[in-house]
Amino acid sequence: MNKITASITAVGGYVPEDKLTNFDLEKMVDTNDEWIRTRTGIEERRILKEPGKGSSDMAVPAVMEILKKKNLSPLDIDCIICATVTPDMVFPATANIICDKIGATNAWGYDMSAACSGFLYALTTGAMYIESGRFKKVIVVGVDKMSAIIDYTDRATCIIFGDGAGAVLLEPAADGTGVLDSILRSDGSGRHYLHMKAGGSVKPATVETVMAREHFAYQEGQAVFKFAVKGMADVSAELLERNGLTGDDISWLVPHQANLRIIDATANRMGLPKEKVMINIQKYGNTTAATLPLCLWDWEKQLKKGDNIVLAAFGGGFTWGATWVKWGYDGE
Repeated sequence: MNKITASITAVGGYVPEDKLTNFDLEKMVDTNDEWIRTRTGIEERRILKEPGKGSSDMAVPAVMEILKKKNLSPLDIDCIICATVTPDMVFPATANIICDKIGATNAWGYDMSAACSGFLYALTTGAMYIESGRFKKVIVVGVDKMSAIIDYTDRATCIIFGDGAGAVLLEPAADGTGVLDSILRSDGSGRHYLHMKAGGSVKPATVETVMAREHFAYQEGQAVFKFAVKGMADVSAELLERNGLTGDDISWLVPHQANLRIIDATANRMGLPKEKVMINIQKYGNTTAATLPLCLWDWEKQLKKGDNIVLAAFGGGFTWGATWVKWGYDGE
């Protein structure tokens, strides 16, 4: 009897219409287009500007695209896992709000907070539910409205982040496709270099924390860069080695879109040429938990059944990891 695996059978995505270009940022902070492009690879990012709109409002169209592609009813969905660090509210979970907005009344769900590695963690978790035989249709969403927690007077962070959502459908497969292996890591000592200072239980919101601008993402760029280059490259190489794979066996690297130099370092460590690497950072910037599914969404038509794909991420926490997926269908 063939082992049941969790195969990705559909992808959906959504990015807001409004663009924030490097030239727009030149008017807001002391930076310039060339500096941003050469250090990050980013040219523009999408921003959700509509008042009263949050992460769930980007996730819903991404999920609805999947349902339309697969001719599914929302009632067919068993579970929705939402990876995000910008939930609509502290509680209830954004996954529950998504279920309500699409009418998935048979589904349960929850949020997963692991910063830029959130989608990778959630994908591995969702795959386990499928492998267990308990569920047949699990949707994994990666979504972040980073513009909600970015200080647009801080040039260290405002040049990097954008808003967006991506989602995948996981279903049982017995043909050898699906999520085949993951190596996931975390190191809480990294919290000092990338975090939000206030708004949690240690330092609840007060007039003083708001005035001190402590409800925005804070990052020590050099420290994070150093950890990210090593962490993402090491774990991707380890994943290949433990599965007896080389760069020649890999069709695509799907890297977290944080910085072009981190992406290049990971590809080089795996022995992959540039043409095998999904890069859309120039269009969207770093959308945190949404970067990996947005890459799959952008490249879906080029993917072929049986393609070996490695997804790799590094995020605040620190969190990082790599996942080997054998693609489940031919892109249309």
